[in-house]
Amino acid sequence: MAQKPVNWLKVKTVVAIPRSAVGDFAPAVVIHGAAHARLALSPGAPVTLLSAPGAALYAGCGWWRALVEQARATDPDVAIADILDCAEGAGQALAALRIGQRFLVLWPAAPGWDAVSAIAAERGGLVLPIAPPALDLAARGAERRLHDWLRTRTRPGDSGPSVG
Repeated sequence: MAQKPVNWLKVKTVVAIPRSAVGDFAPAVVIHGAAHARLALSPGAPVTLLSAPGAALYAGCGWWRALVEQARATDPDVAIADILDCAEGAGQALAALRIGQRFLVLWPAAPGWDAVSAIAAERGGLVLPIAPPALDLAARGAERRLHDWLRTRTRPGDSGPSVG
């Protein structure tokens, strides 16, 4: 008999994450390096830089912090939020919090999710169970859609399906 797929949003109920928490950021753009960060900032609109899925596991939280800090230094007038995707890596999530990362994606089934979430909250951060809707700049045609994505996804809670 085929196993029924798990709805990960319902796995953790001890620490409730409001659906609005995923939409309370500026429009999200998945970046894969410095060139994508520059591209995401080029329209001059508020933006949330989102790492690729699981980037903390293969690129590391130090790489992400350096990339984001470089982006902020390059274009200090653009409002930037950033979210590091840790997939199921609770250890990487804790390491990221230690070096100042405030917003993370961590799968709800990850060991220690409640503890990571509590530590993030103590530091003024948030652990999201899923990544917000985002335009992935590695996708074909994403550069062409960037301006419209940033322009139309500007209000908190204005979320929809991912693009690209």
